[in-house]
Amino acid sequence: MATENQTALTPLPFHLMAKPAGPRCNMACRYCFYLEKSALLPEHERNRMSDEVLEAYIRGVAEATDAPELHYAWQGGEPTLMGVDFFRKAVELQKRCAGGRPVSNAFQTNGILLDDEWCEFFAREGFLVGLSLDGPRDIQDRYRLDGAGRPRFDEVMAALERLRKHRVSFNALVVVSEANARRPLDIYRFLRDSGVEHIQFIGIVERKPDDRAEELGLDLAVPPVATAAGGRQAVMPWSASPEDYGAFLIAVFDEWVRRDVGRIFVQTFEVALGNWMGLGSGLCHYAPRCGRALVVEYNGDVYACDHYVYPEYRRGNLLERPLREIVDAPEQIAFGNDKWDLLPDECRACPFLFACNGACPKHRFVKSAPQARGMNWFCPGYKAFWAHIDPYMRAFARLLRSGQPAPEIMRLVAEQDRADLWRNAKRNEPCPCGSGRKFKNCHGAAEEARRGGQGA
Repeated sequence: MATENQTALTPLPFHLMAKPAGPRCNMACRYCFYLEKSALLPEHERNRMSDEVLEAYIRGVAEATDAPELHYAWQGGEPTLMGVDFFRKAVELQKRCAGGRPVSNAFQTNGILLDDEWCEFFAREGFLVGLSLDGPRDIQDRYRLDGAGRPRFDEVMAALERLRKHRVSFNALVVVSEANARRPLDIYRFLRDSGVEHIQFIGIVERKPDDRAEELGLDLAVPPVATAAGGRQAVMPWSASPEDYGAFLIAVFDEWVRRDVGRIFVQTFEVALGNWMGLGSGLCHYAPRCGRALVVEYNGDVYACDHYVYPEYRRGNLLERPLREIVDAPEQIAFGNDKWDLLPDECRACPFLFACNGACPKHRFVKSAPQARGMNWFCPGYKAFWAHIDPYMRAFARLLRSGQPAPEIMRLVAEQDRADLWRNAKRNEPCPCGSGRKFKNCHGAAEEARRGGQGA
């Protein structure tokens, strides 16, 4: 239950994502929150996970996981900077340490270095690859530039085609910023037409530096300190507004639910359906509590979360402390419980608490009053989105519980759309039948009679 505290006495599932190259990257995306972590790792130019740390990561996950399957994740910075041989070694270690259990790997990349060798490796070893792609060329090139300020759109699209050619399982990770938040259908249709079947949308917001950030030599604020009431002036210029992000999700959902259910898979919609069906969230972002998705840096340091790689959230080092002891440490359990325990009263009274649970604590920095707890920056957008999809999600749940396939929702929505079109037809507008005549001169008279003589 959401109100029960997690305790170290009850082993819970966890996920540990590795940053084998630390914050090193061959891109310099202007909205990236991770590049600045080089200030916390002075030797960042030589960031490279050693064989000793690699084995500690592989073996640590295997020994600390009670589940019948092992999951590993690789991110950055840019993990391809390690070279494909590093990951061949990782896979061999996984096989030796798994004890016969199946192993899966997730790999997030900007795609710049993906050649046939990489894609053949991913396909052979069953990697799930996340490709960072924000949209068509003009959108992608707004913030996603390399260190010399050059756009790399063509290389990313070439990587996408190679992934498809080698039949690698992949998804597109789309950062929704102020640059693309008002172009939802341009982005969605571009991805769909490019052969992308799985999509993650990530709304981005970062705050301007606070005192702690300046103390650490960082350009972005350290979470989770709340701002003054409102907080609108405290964010970086690339941040998506709450309203735009909500409208973005609504526009994509409306197209998806009418033509792409069962063909295109959008993470936010899938997670929402799980919450509407009472199955719980498979994503920490929308779960009541967090703290079970940690990150390990190239040197073996483990941090509370990918968004909390700061000295005060360091939990230990894989070379010095057993992984299970790290993930179940009291301070980490408290970190995860705080997501629920520090939930603002406004959230607890919200009818969509079950769908959102206050979302990511990093984004809870907008205060409704000086002494209030921070609300999530995206709250207004989330509420608009949840309210919009509520009837659809209820219909989805009814279909699935009755054993019908999810795509059946498209037929139901089409029927409702047709009914709405006739019900809302205006006398001097074209008739919904497509005759080209005005409604009043075509089916209007019969429709008005059916409505009981009341004009439209």
